[in-house]
Amino acid sequence: MFERDTMAEQAILVHIYFPQESACEDLQELQMLVSSAGVLSVSVITASRSAADARYFVGSGKAQEIAQAVAELQADVVIFNHSLSPAQTRNLERLFQCRVIDRTTLILDIFAQRARSYEGKLQVELAQLKHMSSRLIRGFDNERQKGGIGLRGPGETQLETDRRLLRDRISALLQRLDKVGRQRETGRKARQRAEIPVVSLVGYTNAGKSTLFNRLTSSEVYAADQLFATLDPTLRQVRFAEFGQLIFADTVGFIRHLPHDLVAAFKSTLQESREADLQLHVIDVADPRMDDNIAQVQHVLHEIEADELLQLKVFNKIDAVNQQPRVEYNDEGMPIAVYISARDGVGLELLNQAIIRLLSDSFMQVRLSLPPTEGQWRARFHEAGCIQQESFDEQGHSLLRIALPRAQWDKLLKLSDGVLNRYIIEL
Repeated sequence: MFERDTMAEQAILVHIYFPQESACEDLQELQMLVSSAGVLSVSVITASRSAADARYFVGSGKAQEIAQAVAELQADVVIFNHSLSPAQTRNLERLFQCRVIDRTTLILDIFAQRARSYEGKLQVELAQLKHMSSRLIRGFDNERQKGGIGLRGPGETQLETDRRLLRDRISALLQRLDKVGRQRETGRKARQRAEIPVVSLVGYTNAGKSTLFNRLTSSEVYAADQLFATLDPTLRQVRFAEFGQLIFADTVGFIRHLPHDLVAAFKSTLQESREADLQLHVIDVADPRMDDNIAQVQHVLHEIEADELLQLKVFNKIDAVNQQPRVEYNDEGMPIAVYISARDGVGLELLNQAIIRLLSDSFMQVRLSLPPTEGQWRARFHEAGCIQQESFDEQGHSLLRIALPRAQWDKLLKLSDGVLNRYIIEL
């Protein structure tokens, strides 16, 4: 492998236009990925082909043109906006005399830079090792067995050693991730027992999910105008005055042709999207590729079996297209889309109302008058965070207005053997 400079690397970007729609990648997105990786693009080389060349991916003439550009511009790396085979990568590196990486490797590198949590780092390393294990290639030196005179016989080539070490490391990572996954599942079950609704933010990367998350939860999650600014999942519990407690979950952004190894590695993280009570699909309304981005997000949600959940589309960045905040409804009068600007805070009240409206079918409000002898139930309601209003009358009765899931109320009634029914003022 070629050593990486400590200064910003200079890259030549290569994008090939193929007639097949499925083979077409987006050049602008590649440039954003490169910028997000902290790499400086010094040249963009494009070409059109009917099919990929088996040896160089591009034709031999175009490969020579790129090699000349590398020499003239003193580029450190050539980045292809496509997936390259191990043999193609090796042939191109020999010709260019510099590192050559493809789109998948670039995305993995960005994820490695962004991972902050223990789980996130494990997931990224696992994805990188799986990608690497499929790209080990044989060379003359790799075919020699370890040992020497008098030590010939059973042994393993360097290639086999590398594969064994990768398998061992992957196995160790899977065990660690399984432990972390069990811990995350324990936390998820605890939230389910508390019957606190979970609202998951999903969407194409750079659509403004983290900015909206910060607005909704008064948090300071890192948000920037770059791809994959947020990688690790973040959960915050928030009390809605008209509703009660909610948990908001900010998840990793999606992208076209998200590497399969990454989807598999981040499955436990994306589990927050699978088991949410409501998905907020955040969409950049100013992006000219908006419709395609929506389709890509739905495709990934389908892959992780999260496409059947209740979903509210949140069209963000209306300030960039001079639109006004508004809500769109379906024929049943339920909100299906909200137009907002998370950066400016415009339309957030409409969004809050839409969230409450969608979740209210499973929630109920109850007014109670608890005597001083029922202090344990007052404490339980406080612990559940479902009290919206509380006051006391002259007899010391606690006058409560609570909002909680219908299933949780039914469970409390059962636990009290119907005692709570005596104290109901209004349902």
